[in-house]
Amino acid sequence: MPLLQFDIIEGRSEEEVKTLLDTAHKVVLEAFSVPERDRYQIVHENKAWQMVFQDTGLGFERSEKFVMLRVFTSPRSDEQKQFFMKRLAEELRTVCGIEGNDLMISFISNNKGDWSFGYGEAQYMTGTL
Repeated sequence: MPLLQFDIIEGRSEEEVKTLLDTAHKVVLEAFSVPERDRYQIVHENKAWQMVFQDTGLGFERSEKFVMLRVFTSPRSDEQKQFFMKRLAEELRTVCGIEGNDLMISFISNNKGDWSFGYGEAQYMTGTL
C-alpha cells in the first residue's frame, strides 16, 4: 500500500496533475504488484520560493517542473525501489515532459500495522486485508 505524496510548484493544469498521478500509479502497479485500487496519492502545490531542492553537489539544475515524491510504503527490496525510480523517471520524461533532473524520490518505510484504511481498524493486523 504505497502512499505517494507529491510536492510540485504551482501552475500546472488539472490535466497535467492528473497525468502525473496516472503515470505514477502505472509505475506503482508495475514495480510493486499491488491491486489496481491500491491507489493513494496526495499533491501539494507550492510557490516556487517555498521549495528549495538543490543537487547535493551532483551538478544539475532544477526547473519549474520539479517534482518531489515521498513514497510511504511497507518495506520494499532495493531492487524494487531502484526499478520504481528508474521506470518513473522514464515514464515522466516520456508522458509528462519532466526530465530526470526535475525528479527527486524518497522512500519512507513503515509496517503493515501502521495503516488504518477506515473505521479506526488496522485491517492488515486484523486479517481484513
